[in-house]
Amino acid sequence: MKILRNKLEKEEIKDMPQVSFSGRIITIYTEGEAERAVDFLLSQPILGIDTETRPSFQKGKIHKVGLVQISTHDTCFLFRLNFFGLTPALIRLLEDTNVPKVGLSLKDDIASLKKRKDFKPGNYIELQEYVKQFGIKDMSLQKLYANLFGMRISKTQRLSNWEANILSDAQNRYAATDAWACIQIYEELERLRKTGDYQLEVIKEDEEDIPEEGKG
Repeated sequence: MKILRNKLEKEEIKDMPQVSFSGRIITIYTEGEAERAVDFLLSQPILGIDTETRPSFQKGKIHKVGLVQISTHDTCFLFRLNFFGLTPALIRLLEDTNVPKVGLSLKDDIASLKKRKDFKPGNYIELQEYVKQFGIKDMSLQKLYANLFGMRISKTQRLSNWEANILSDAQNRYAATDAWACIQIYEELERLRKTGDYQLEVIKEDEEDIPEEGKG
């Protein structure tokens, strides 16, 4: 019986063992490479998807999404959009209605991608919506993974430069882990939903966190 929590505190996560993607990471720099990668990805049963954007530390300046990472169970492709944009092949993948693509905060990712080129979103599964049926209130990937697996996803590379000519090994691993983890979370939740082999532990809010009208 797996014990799920309706929410976790960051303090609980920091001492958990760290997890990262251990499969193949393939960086895509050209339109031709993207075409071959998409053919492979669309032959898979399920995909995890996420994006990265170079942070801006200047008021009013916003960068376009620079990377879209799409993972299978054991292979993650990193598409360097700042080199070649959204190609017809990538549009084909993003609009595909057959292969489910699992992500978190997909509304934001899709909106960012559409700023490069418009498309009609295909088959997507939003984890932030899916977890609600389990009574889970946490919405971050790190907390969801920790809740289900008792392991910590590092977020140290989140604000790094995603438009660098060459991404570091740490950046590659970070990006791949986020996309791959979406598959892991979804499939474990699906298993628990089908078997009922879980119990929800509800952590009540501290009294001081409850608005005055909610007390008593």
